[in-house]
Amino acid sequence: MEFETSVDYNRTKELKNLDDTKAGVKGLVDAGITNIEVPTIDLSNIQDGSRRKEIVDEVRIATEEWGFFKVINYGIPLSVLDEMIDGVRMFNEQDLEFKKEVYNRDAAKEVRFNSNFDLYTSQTADWRDTLSLSFLDSDPDPNEMPAVGSIVCHYYPACPRPELTLGVRKHADPGILTLLLQNEISGLQVLHEGQWFDVHPIRGGLVVNIGDLLKIISNDKLKSVKHRVTANHVGPRISVPCFVSGHASLLDKPFSPIKELTSEANPPRYKELVLREHIARFLSSSLDKKPLIDYYKL
Repeated sequence: MEFETSVDYNRTKELKNLDDTKAGVKGLVDAGITNIEVPTIDLSNIQDGSRRKEIVDEVRIATEEWGFFKVINYGIPLSVLDEMIDGVRMFNEQDLEFKKEVYNRDAAKEVRFNSNFDLYTSQTADWRDTLSLSFLDSDPDPNEMPAVGSIVCHYYPACPRPELTLGVRKHADPGILTLLLQNEISGLQVLHEGQWFDVHPIRGGLVVNIGDLLKIISNDKLKSVKHRVTANHVGPRISVPCFVSGHASLLDKPFSPIKELTSEANPPRYKELVLREHIARFLSSSLDKKPLIDYYKL
């Protein structure tokens, strides 16, 4: 099988250019520079000892400073990624009667298609339809797959009045981390130092962002930041996020800041939570209500 995911990117050069301004990110914004990008991390040669250490350091910096980063050259063929995007497109653009058969709001269903999971609890609706899958094949072995987590397929059609809505409102993800595949149409934005920055798609690249749960157990060492999707005149924008929250065996286990990351000078900042209750709270709430992580702050 041919792997066609090689992407050229010189992160060191871009970091040097930023550092040489001596004005930080705010200085770039004040200067009218709006093409600031979240970090992109090249995973090629990760098995090499010295290169592996460099990659680990890059991931640590990105998660501590941004909570968002992109990865390239991780070994998944472009053909697989393109087929996934095409599959989401075909599902949403097929005959309406079939989509009606799987349209439901029952969170216990393995396959769910609907528009806005929080439609009846939120103050506004997003310009987005969603197909949610809680398994990876037609006959999954529950002992071999993490039951806490899901693959979600978002479809953002072209919007005639994008100034009146959003693709999805600002929010932070509730789990450990999210892996995101997106097509060539931009729209994802991340809130960094009080400014919204575009997360431009890279063909063959994935977006990784830290969730609230990892922020909690790291005792704020890692960032879980707000992000949103803008509506667009062109479309459809398609994205496929995989939300990772832990294995089913952890559902009734307590989560709290890791002891090694706390001290007398840096005490725990969050109270203990149970994963099952945390997920249920997210599913029963809405994106425009109180941020989920605020319930656990000490």
